[in-house]
Amino acid sequence: MLDINKAISDPRHYAIDPDGNMSDLPPWSPNFANQQAELEGLMLTDEHWEIIYYLRERYRRDGGSDPARDVLRDLESRFCDKRGCSHLYELFPHGPVSQASLLAGLPLPNHAHDISFGSVM
Repeated sequence: MLDINKAISDPRHYAIDPDGNMSDLPPWSPNFANQQAELEGLMLTDEHWEIIYYLRERYRRDGGSDPARDVLRDLESRFCDKRGCSHLYELFPHGPVSQASLLAGLPLPNHAHDISFGSVM
């Protein structure tokens, strides 16, 4: 949860990288995700939130060492059912791995900017 006193006293504590991804997990909040989604032109639904929370939990559990391809396969197996990977791109038009990671406040996985690995530039 965001600690406003820490943010005021040390704004670097809540720094983001050049791509807009938060550098640390603790300061993330649903408000951050909503603000980012608004900037991205998205209206977050329950399905978006399920993926965002799953990615955060996955990162906490396994760390961020998996390449984007593995993250995309995991998302596809958990959230696409028989709809296919295109369903993830309908939810996150700028890439289910990179855009969802941005909204989840996570660092981007390796190869996240390769178009074939879950990112649309």
